[in-house]
Amino acid sequence: MFIGKGIPCCHYARNVVSLLVAIADTERGRSTMPFFFKAKSFRMTLFWQFFTKYFLLIVVPAIVATIFINVFVVRLIENEAEKSSLGIMRNYARQMDAHLQSLQASMIQLLGSPNMKSLLKDIGKQPPTPEQIELFYATMEEMNTIRTEPIVSGAFLYFANADLVIDHHIHTSKSYYFRNQFSLEPPDAERLWSQFTGKKMMHFTDPYYAYMTDYGARASFTSVVMGFPFNSDMPGVFLSVQIEKEKLQRLIQTQESWISRMAILDADRSVVSQSDEEKLDKEQWLKVLHSGSEGALAKYDRRQAASFVRSEFDSSWYYVSWVDLQKLMQPARMLRMLSIAFLCFFLLLGVFVSYYLSRRLYNPISEIRNRLQSHPPHRLSEHAVPQDNDFDIIQRFTKLLMNEHKELSQLVKGILPVVQEDFVSRILLGEYRDDLSIAYYSKEIAFTCELEGARAVLVVEYQYYDSVLEQLSETSKSFLLAEVKEMIGKQAQGTIWLCQTRADILACVVHWDHDQQGELAEVAAQIKSVLEPYAIYFKATIGLGKIVQTMGELNISYQYGLALLKQKSLNAQVEVFSDEDSWDDREPLDSFLSAEEVNRIGNVYRAGDYPRLLQSAREFLETGKRKQANATQMKSLFSDVLNTWIRAVETDRNDLEISMYSGLFDSLNRSQTWDEMEQCLERIHAMLFLSLPLMSRSDQFEDVVRYIREHYDEDLSIERFTEQMNMSVSHFSRTFKEVVGEKYVEFITSVRLSAAKQLLRETDMKIEEIAERVGYLGSNAFIRSFRKYEGITPGKYRSIK
Repeated sequence: MFIGKGIPCCHYARNVVSLLVAIADTERGRSTMPFFFKAKSFRMTLFWQFFTKYFLLIVVPAIVATIFINVFVVRLIENEAEKSSLGIMRNYARQMDAHLQSLQASMIQLLGSPNMKSLLKDIGKQPPTPEQIELFYATMEEMNTIRTEPIVSGAFLYFANADLVIDHHIHTSKSYYFRNQFSLEPPDAERLWSQFTGKKMMHFTDPYYAYMTDYGARASFTSVVMGFPFNSDMPGVFLSVQIEKEKLQRLIQTQESWISRMAILDADRSVVSQSDEEKLDKEQWLKVLHSGSEGALAKYDRRQAASFVRSEFDSSWYYVSWVDLQKLMQPARMLRMLSIAFLCFFLLLGVFVSYYLSRRLYNPISEIRNRLQSHPPHRLSEHAVPQDNDFDIIQRFTKLLMNEHKELSQLVKGILPVVQEDFVSRILLGEYRDDLSIAYYSKEIAFTCELEGARAVLVVEYQYYDSVLEQLSETSKSFLLAEVKEMIGKQAQGTIWLCQTRADILACVVHWDHDQQGELAEVAAQIKSVLEPYAIYFKATIGLGKIVQTMGELNISYQYGLALLKQKSLNAQVEVFSDEDSWDDREPLDSFLSAEEVNRIGNVYRAGDYPRLLQSAREFLETGKRKQANATQMKSLFSDVLNTWIRAVETDRNDLEISMYSGLFDSLNRSQTWDEMEQCLERIHAMLFLSLPLMSRSDQFEDVVRYIREHYDEDLSIERFTEQMNMSVSHFSRTFKEVVGEKYVEFITSVRLSAAKQLLRETDMKIEEIAERVGYLGSNAFIRSFRKYEGITPGKYRSIK
């Protein structure tokens, strides 16, 4: 801290002053000790003293650090590489598993659909019936869901008992499809068709080359085959999904330079995909799988090591990565060279610093000695000593330093309570949990506390009412909080610490000594009595944390009290909650809308019965009051209601914006009482479900046009009309142009310029007067606008007309 830095300076100043006094005494003849200065030997002694201390304090730790680096850094790098490799592998494994699980879910959903069951029931009829053709097209639309998967390049349905193949855009015979739409070489085709037998569930085929019409090129693919019915040994239909080999390779490629390659191995230890085309040594990576544990690096060859993780999608799959040992150990070699270079640098630096300090310290002594030699003691007197010598300067500097030290001490005392409150807040938030750090930091800030002792945290949440927030400034709220803190400190018995952990949370740490037995509920009752007069400003809730025995456990008590605040209700009075409160007698309340209720709200909206929507919301409120629901449940329920309202109206209104949605939800969350919740719902209902006025939009805009023609000399801001018509600015501008035929700003300009031209023709008024008469703030703006639309200045127009 700053105070600690001042103390050594003072001691150093005193030592220098003592040295100068001794030398001055020598000059004045108070000592007859002869001078035996040997410049070179004395300076070398200083040099070796400085260098020895430097060597012990700097060079020796540097040597130890160099040895430590050379001995342990290799293992540390290997461990970090192992952890990094495991992290990368797990990340890629999670991504790949997620893709495969998503693909599996999509395939199961498609095969298990009612359309597929109906299609299999009547398959094989020739020619197909109209009902079958409808099922064909419905199935083709469902096939598009498979194609949206990131790793999928194509898909088709292969019917085992009929000459039929269906993909997302065609249903045709097998021969036509595999000849024109999905052509393969005969060996690849036979291998693929052989997969369409027996029970299949996410079966991966060997890679093959095929030409897909949608893909537009010949490429290497792997098919994932699934049969339906799922548990049948003779499925009626097979879903084949094509995955391009390059897509699989991109999914397992990494940007880490020290990871040379990655691969996926299946249950047969065959390569499903790998990040490069180099052939793998099967015997070597089988040894890795059998000898190493998951995530551990095992030697693969002289230059590489390998590690693997299991797939969560299929436990028989492995994700394998290879590490380039040469690149991995390159930092270790560079670090070894740098450590040696730094060691040499520190030695040279020590020589230079020691020489510089020894010379710097010796020069003043040499100067004083030379002065004493040139001025013998009998020729010196007190009047010959200069008043502004080093002694006087250091003495004055010492006095200034002492004064600054005193001022800084007073400043620290002033901010100490704030620092201590912040320290308690950090303990409650869990930043300091061990006794050693708490004891250390409390000593640093002069905070007296016993590490052990019975304590508990009372968490006070205060949330201002909406009506109060509009009236109180931030300064007023700060003074109000300070007053509440002072009243709590006076009212509560025993020792209590107050701190603000959040903008709306006040934590009260209550503790007792060994001779005092206090009940936490009694302290909570006292704080409640303090907060009750302030209930007109905010809703206050008190959560009683658990009693703990050490300072480091205060975070547990605070979090427990914070959790109890979720039980608060929408009643206006101050509430106190503890773990002894029973909530079993409350009726259960579903805090989410059911599907039937959502549909009912949509039907009521489409019927235009807007008052019924508000009445339903009020019924939810009454139900919540009757069942004594807490605020969290009610806000969750009405967030669902508000979300349903917004989805209903946004299909008919395009003037609603995201910022408006956010404001509605914020207003709902700020409601603290039943009355505020009801008023908030009424405001939201009025904003979302405003009934259209009797007059049409065209009639409304005719009134706007009429008003502009009659009041063109006034300030005609667009917000004036958007508020009257409950429209956004962008929606009003678009509708105005559609109805009137001109943009809003251009129409106002044309009306004003028409009136200005009439005044220019018929009167002798000045240009400034005409500009003010037609609604312009100055003549410059009027002249620019006139020239833009008329092509000439107002003065020129008057002279022509």
